[in-house]
Amino acid sequence: MPERDETTTQSDETATPDPAVLIEELLDATGVTVARQHVRRLVAEALAMGTSGLDELDLKIASAALTEMREAFAMFAPHRADPKVTVFGSARVRPDDPLYAQGRLVTSLLAGAGWKVITGAGPGLMTAAIEGAGREHSFGVNIRLPFENRSGSLLLDDAKSVAMKYFFTRKLMLIKESKGFVCLPGGFGTLDEMFELLTLTQTGKGVPVPIVLLDTPGDPYWEGIIGWVEDQLVARGLISAEDRSLYLVTDSAERACAEITGFYANFESIRWVGDLLVIRLHRAPDEAQLAALNREFADLCTKGAIDVIGPTRAEQGDRDRLHHPRVALRFNPRKQGRLRQLIDALNRLPNRRPAGSPPPSPPPGGPG
Repeated sequence: MPERDETTTQSDETATPDPAVLIEELLDATGVTVARQHVRRLVAEALAMGTSGLDELDLKIASAALTEMREAFAMFAPHRADPKVTVFGSARVRPDDPLYAQGRLVTSLLAGAGWKVITGAGPGLMTAAIEGAGREHSFGVNIRLPFENRSGSLLLDDAKSVAMKYFFTRKLMLIKESKGFVCLPGGFGTLDEMFELLTLTQTGKGVPVPIVLLDTPGDPYWEGIIGWVEDQLVARGLISAEDRSLYLVTDSAERACAEITGFYANFESIRWVGDLLVIRLHRAPDEAQLAALNREFADLCTKGAIDVIGPTRAEQGDRDRLHHPRVALRFNPRKQGRLRQLIDALNRLPNRRPAGSPPPSPPPGGPG
């Protein structure tokens, strides 16, 4: 009988464990079964960061950001089915300012139409928006600032409110969870939020959404800013003329509410399936309406035409909105402004859903 190789056995026993095996064992031990591939990647990336010689501050930022996102995801999770609109606006506006009354009015109208409201949970126009919607219909994503006291926040200690250290995680949550946006006047922070929102929509990194820039009568804050956009960005060719369709400027709270709710009159959602853009609807166009859409929006197609289709194989595999009719096209992603115009045209088709009907819940995982 051959003698046992003690050297080999000892080497095997002291070999460095395979991280992939350890991760699988950890996931088994903690009972992770849902979306396991994503949890596996999170753990693997955390270990990779810890063994890459990164600066401690880098690791601190990454771990804090992940904690903030986890807390916000958990806050919104029980309310995913509720349609939400995010309201941006200045923290410095006082209650006696007409803007304050406008903020209260628009969120009161939206709450009456079945929408929940997300704000930064701070003072000024954020408080006005919470007052208009009511605390029970409001969510807060606050930012911790050294000069701002949250003690007077209407959402203090509310389960529907979180406080964050980083602006980038806060903006992610203010945008990700909403299907509509109202931007009231504000300073650098409000402009930052508004332009990032427009950038996400213009580039297709965010899904199409209604965006309202809301003034008060006789006080044209947004008109002045959009005038600069026209004179400088459009005139210089830095954005397309069609990009003006991505937003509405108005001084009417009623018009703002109608813009938000009317966006989902027939439009339901979109999904990319390979190079095919699928637009889910509540009612498909008939043959004559489809022909008219193809005449008006032929420029959106990189090839082929806009067609009425059934659920794609990918959607069937995910059981993704299978009962909705669909149109699909090989879409030129540089034409987001024109895509918005197509959605508006689809919303104008007769026999649509009643105006003011809240939109359906977002797909699992939200926008990609």
